[in-house]
Amino acid sequence: MLSKISPSVSDALAGIADGATIMIGGFGLAGQPVELIDALLEQGATDLTVVSNNAGNGDHGLAALLAAGRVRKVICSFPRQSDSHVFDGLYRAGKIELELVPQGNLAERIRAAGAGIGGFFTPTGFGTTLAEGKETRTIDGRDYVLEHPIHADYALISAYRADQLGNLTYRKTSRNFGPVMASAARVTVAQVDRIVPVGSLDPESIITPGIFVTHVVETGDRPWIASGQFETEAEEAEA
Repeated sequence: MLSKISPSVSDALAGIADGATIMIGGFGLAGQPVELIDALLEQGATDLTVVSNNAGNGDHGLAALLAAGRVRKVICSFPRQSDSHVFDGLYRAGKIELELVPQGNLAERIRAAGAGIGGFFTPTGFGTTLAEGKETRTIDGRDYVLEHPIHADYALISAYRADQLGNLTYRKTSRNFGPVMASAARVTVAQVDRIVPVGSLDPESIITPGIFVTHVVETGDRPWIASGQFETEAEEAEA
């Protein structure tokens, strides 16, 4: 059996080189692979292009990576929110590049990369500055703009459970961009709360097949139990 288990987050990220394009899962803090981001910060790769829905929260996670000057460009749909002061300061100072992509287009461009689609026409963004320099077309009386897939060298995602083969399940809203990012990257690293034996996962619950996952790291982070939402793992399993 080919095991995808990595002994540590540092081992899983050891191959990331300067200039890499990295997808980072999460919708705000939901599903953000914080341990992997922290390990990337320690790993040292720089001049990175980061593809993410947001551009960091507060001073930790992705925001810490930005503050360290390790990111050259961010491709995202929601760069500014109440606590995105790190990105805001860097952008206003001209120290980071931004490619703003409407959220639906971002998800579909990532999905297109995983599906092998060369591009797609969408009405979203047509007639705005986001469509400048892009091919446009009128189809059945409606105007569209051509968008291209987004590929990545690495995808860093967070999931709920994994088996040794890298099959992944997710928990509620933490699923968000994880599945499409896993399929669009050359190497996918998933941090999970727990790794279970092959056969323990209900096949109907597996969202990301192991074929899309390169490394799995167990972090043991289960905030819904630690917060008191569930007192036992049995309650957790029933939810």
